[in-house]
Amino acid sequence: MNTPSINMAASAPRPSTGSAYLLALFELTKPRVATLVIFSVAAGAGLAWQTRPELGSWAMLAHAVIGTSLVAAGASVLNQVLEKASDALMVRTRTRPLPTGRVGLGASTAFGVILSVAGLGYLMASSRGLNAAFAALLTLFGYVLVYTPLKRVSAVNTLVGAVPGAMPPVLGYLAITGEWDATAWLLFAILFVWQIPHFLSIAWMYRNQYEAAGLRMITVNDPSGGRTSRQMVLYCLALLVVSSLPAVLLPPNLRPGPLFLGASLLAGGIFLRSAIRFAFQPTDQRARFALRASLLHLPLVLGAWLLDPLLRVRPDQQPPVITLEESR
Repeated sequence: MNTPSINMAASAPRPSTGSAYLLALFELTKPRVATLVIFSVAAGAGLAWQTRPELGSWAMLAHAVIGTSLVAAGASVLNQVLEKASDALMVRTRTRPLPTGRVGLGASTAFGVILSVAGLGYLMASSRGLNAAFAALLTLFGYVLVYTPLKRVSAVNTLVGAVPGAMPPVLGYLAITGEWDATAWLLFAILFVWQIPHFLSIAWMYRNQYEAAGLRMITVNDPSGGRTSRQMVLYCLALLVVSSLPAVLLPPNLRPGPLFLGASLLAGGIFLRSAIRFAFQPTDQRARFALRASLLHLPLVLGAWLLDPLLRVRPDQQPPVITLEESR
């Protein structure tokens, strides 16, 4: 019975001027999510720099982060434009700038388009070739125009949304190398599989709010948590395997070693353990533990992948062998 009054309060305009208005615009970019995006982009660009040292530089890394972050920010704004009505119905989102009227729909749409176009243009001008800009355009399209409306239609939206969600490190990689190679595909695979149990933990904690907002998440029609927990465990098992593949599939000169493999197994094991514990007792608290494990996994794996070559000598970097005759 209290829901209508809550919605009315949430949608009541609250005029914002000056710094408050700018802060509301900044809030539309989802800065907390952007932090993980920026880290992922920088990790992908850093790996590209290691792969192709003749192409990489601090300037190129900065360009990759700036361009991709602008596109991601634009996508976040446009996502909220399309979800203004459903955001007003959820406790966790009803205080966002659009439901509260701190920013108008027209201004938000223009802001999102400007950020997106600026990011795409920046990537076109600063990256190696057009692959990064084209991939960013497809990511933007998939997130805003496919995933966002699909949330009201089918629970398959989680799988669909994992595709654009997996792209940030790939975009950072493409911005420097300009090539879809084995490393780019492995980055995509790790992030894609990681997305599913990560989002399922969120969807379980807020399942009642998603249902009230009319969003079709797998958790909405899963009161016992059995289906949700099975998928979390299966995808965590898959993640344990996929996140170890770079240490097996990449050429010897690019293959990460024991540091990376140990970090991926440790992070994957922690994530899997939290998913199994959730399966035995699907509570909000255990879903939150799984969410924290997911947020630990990505920095550990990508960070170890970046650090590994700095701490050991690769096969192609071994010192030359001097024969007895050459030493005379």
